[in-house]
Amino acid sequence: MGDPYPPISAYALLSDCHSGALVSRDGSIDWCAFHRFEARPVFARLLDWEQGGFFRIAPAAEYQVTRRYVPNTNVLETRFETAEGVVTLTDGLVVRVEEGHPDHRLIRRVHGDSGEVGMRARFEPRFDYGLTTPLIELVDDGLAAAYGGPDALVLQSELEIGVVQGSSCEAEQAVKEGDDLLIALTWCLPQELEPERLPRERILGELEGTLGFWQAWTERCGYHGPYRDEVVRSALVLKGLTNSPTGAIVAAATTSLPEEIGGERNWDYRYSWIRDSALTINALFMLGYTEEARDYVTWLKRTTAGSPKSLQIMYGVGGERFLPEVELKHLEGYRGSRPVRVGNGAAEQFQLDVYGEMLDAAWHFRRNGGEIDDVFWKFLREVGDAVIEAWDKPDSGIWEIRGELRHFVSSKVMAWVALDRLARIAQADDREGDVDAWKKACKAIREAVDEQGVDPATNAFRQYFGDDGRADAANLLIPIVGFVEFDDPRAKATIELVSSELVTDGFVRRYVTDGMDGVGGGEGAFLMCSFWLAECLARGGDEKKGRELFERLVSHCNDVGLLAEEVDASSGELLGNFPQAFSHLGLIQAAIALDMPESLTQEVLE
Repeated sequence: MGDPYPPISAYALLSDCHSGALVSRDGSIDWCAFHRFEARPVFARLLDWEQGGFFRIAPAAEYQVTRRYVPNTNVLETRFETAEGVVTLTDGLVVRVEEGHPDHRLIRRVHGDSGEVGMRARFEPRFDYGLTTPLIELVDDGLAAAYGGPDALVLQSELEIGVVQGSSCEAEQAVKEGDDLLIALTWCLPQELEPERLPRERILGELEGTLGFWQAWTERCGYHGPYRDEVVRSALVLKGLTNSPTGAIVAAATTSLPEEIGGERNWDYRYSWIRDSALTINALFMLGYTEEARDYVTWLKRTTAGSPKSLQIMYGVGGERFLPEVELKHLEGYRGSRPVRVGNGAAEQFQLDVYGEMLDAAWHFRRNGGEIDDVFWKFLREVGDAVIEAWDKPDSGIWEIRGELRHFVSSKVMAWVALDRLARIAQADDREGDVDAWKKACKAIREAVDEQGVDPATNAFRQYFGDDGRADAANLLIPIVGFVEFDDPRAKATIELVSSELVTDGFVRRYVTDGMDGVGGGEGAFLMCSFWLAECLARGGDEKKGRELFERLVSHCNDVGLLAEEVDASSGELLGNFPQAFSHLGLIQAAIALDMPESLTQEVLE
């Protein structure tokens, strides 16, 4: 049979702003973690085809597939066309807007569009990353319960299901034109398991309510430029990756999807990175999603409170700091890409840039009407004190290097951003603070970067102090954050260096992976960096070239508009965790830069 794993691009995201699921073009849910993105999945075939578990509904005979999201929603429609007829499968995770402890429910709807199609379903849950094969009991006709270990599921199906060997359910049924069959899968804690049949009207109402929620949310999008469809889909990804109770946004819905097939660069991205915060908050404000931006800032304030000197680069969606990295040796990994990791050891790294991202987020919040209260201001001032103490120390850098600590140029620039934004807030709100000390430190950082961070041979910014002129795509941020203007000769030289050394067929790699980062193997081109290059070109005066690059990048979205973290520049295959918030943030930022470049300009306070 060859490799059974579909391409990463074959998947689509379902979300209820608590949970995340991935559905393949074959109607198979191969990843699903209910109630929190980083929860232990009930289906994880994405990481082990034999052990992981799945829930597939598809025709028994050969078929052709087209699919789409119902417009302006995160509800998926998959259209199966066979020689005998056509069936549409609709998939959605029910969004709850009421307060309290919500049910977490997946709804699958099978509708006969024409002819008569033999449909086949297989429900094979495997809990706890495939370690637990639950017991499945048929409680009543079309009603089954699965339990064992930390999870429980109730399956209610209008397809005629039967239990196979106590560990899976199967169904085979002809679906005729006009047939409309509902399947509801509800997650609960084992001690709360009480299998009950839901009225059909309730299931239909929940599906309609979910469609209405997403459509109403999309109508609030304030971007009406030439790339509205792509921007709206990217905004829906960000909302879909949001944990509704806390306001945190995770980097991706998955763990351990590889940056190189068969490689070891497989990380857990189901956490919220401070690095993403400023970009996310700015994008949400720019698109008119003020409530979501302020919820995210509230999460930042609550999560980071009391520990300015021990600010982490990432947290759990509930604010958790303890995110130990563990290798799951029993899983083979996507297409044999090991190790499979849960947790992320980079949470313990010292990364100087995180201070800049924190203060930049606070500044975007303030300039969009948010109030910096006394408690938050005290915390931000203490962050500034931490920057003054730490800016001249080596760190792991924005790319979370697992090798030797270095004086990364982008880290120094982000330390400058931290103090620059602190001074902006103080002056805008007439706040108490040692603005002179912050400006003095800004000047010292600038002098250090000017003296040690620029390669005299190329006039481009170095990757780190003392290197031999290595290119680093993180330096594309230097003009974006306002450290220099886009027409500064060093910015132009940096764009040229990145373009000549890190670009393959229009795609930008982060840096040269030659062992410097302490991890073996290679990786694909980083889509966020590619969008940064498009933004730099557009805002640096080469709007035509920037637009061409942007449109080339957007053409590599999958058939429902989603992007992973990376792309294989030679094949165009998507790589890494999926869908990736960072990539979609880059798309939004670049689209705005092409449409309204002046709206992103940062004037420098010095």
